[in-house]
Amino acid sequence: MSTQAIEQKKQIVATIAEKLQNSKATVLTDYRGLTVAEMNELRKRLREAGVEYQVLKNTMTRRATAETNYTELDEHLVGPIAIAFSADDVVAPAKVLHQFAKDHKNLELKAGIVEGSVVGADDLKELADLPSREGLLSMLLSVLQAPMRNFALAVKAVSEKEEGGEGTQA
Repeated sequence: MSTQAIEQKKQIVATIAEKLQNSKATVLTDYRGLTVAEMNELRKRLREAGVEYQVLKNTMTRRATAETNYTELDEHLVGPIAIAFSADDVVAPAKVLHQFAKDHKNLELKAGIVEGSVVGADDLKELADLPSREGLLSMLLSVLQAPMRNFALAVKAVSEKEEGGEGTQA
């Protein structure tokens, strides 16, 4: 093998290792049986969610997992594997892939890395069922607003009662 080919492979391994380390969430999938059209649709949905989806060589990925101490993923690097990387959103890759897998039985979530921890397929499915970041923030805002809203309603009720009480005395 030429020195140039070896250098290219080292660069590919370094790129994969960097993505593994910098992603908030990484999901390994088995895409066997998906048509080209289905893969294009999946890539489009992931891209819209800000997720990068790549088919990578298992040998290169194993070398990258060795560099990043994610060797627990190696047992899942069998057969055709595509990997979703998300640098920003922890939930997005699992959510999009899990939803797509419900409609396309040929897509299988294998394992992943969520904020530095290796997780299995069941954990990814649980993560996918969580509300989005915006949904969680909306819930938090609602919880924070409830006491103020209740206080405002109580003050309004008291003032209306007092106004009603004054009218009957006069």
